[in-house]
Amino acid sequence: MAEVKISCPKCDWEPTPADVWQCTCGHVWHTFDTAGRCPSCSKQWEETCCHEPAAGGCGRWSPHMEWYRNLDGWLKEEIEKIRIRVAETIG
Repeated sequence: MAEVKISCPKCDWEPTPADVWQCTCGHVWHTFDTAGRCPSCSKQWEETCCHEPAAGGCGRWSPHMEWYRNLDGWLKEEIEKIRIRVAETIG
């Protein structure tokens, strides 16, 4: 199974489940639990800031989707699973 890895596209820092971000509305949450959408105000963050160097990151902003690594492999596997289910259904 293809493993989707989450890491900063600029410095490869990998957030842990304990790492959190703060929305402009003040809500604090783990942005990768919701693909960058604030669960409080529903703002969709198109970019995500890496944590500061003191926390191991680089402090720079990158498009949120660029943080997800190996999405192509995961998507191909999911499409193949769907094809198999469809074939079994009509087969």
